[in-house]
Amino acid sequence: MLASGWDPRHPGTAKPTPPIMYQVTFSEQSMRELNQLDKLAQLAAIEPISKIRPADLAHPREPLGKFQRGGRNFYRLRAGEFRFYFEVKGDTLHTQYILHKSSLEDWLFRMKLPVSEQQLVEQDSKFWKYLESLTK
Repeated sequence: MLASGWDPRHPGTAKPTPPIMYQVTFSEQSMRELNQLDKLAQLAAIEPISKIRPADLAHPREPLGKFQRGGRNFYRLRAGEFRFYFEVKGDTLHTQYILHKSSLEDWLFRMKLPVSEQQLVEQDSKFWKYLESLTK
């Protein structure tokens, strides 16, 4: 018998049901990103992740995706100008990162490169100056 009281050997016990709604929590990085927005923009940004259901996670499809990184299961949700990267922890969706779409940081995370945009800038600012010169 499982802690939930469900015993697959006894049909009379109730099988645990997944949560209807998840609680959404945010890492420090995610909170910093959200805090840059006004309150209405914050609500609009988090609305898509707050509507995720267990069935969505069981069979992810655009705008939701699933991947593994460092032995952990992550989900990516495309929501407007943002990309939410989160993990499922019981009945909680813990948002590890919120990144702007099409940003270098988002691309690096998706490509699993162990470097941040800030580290690239610190390592070779000449490269960035060259890129900026191309737009002038």
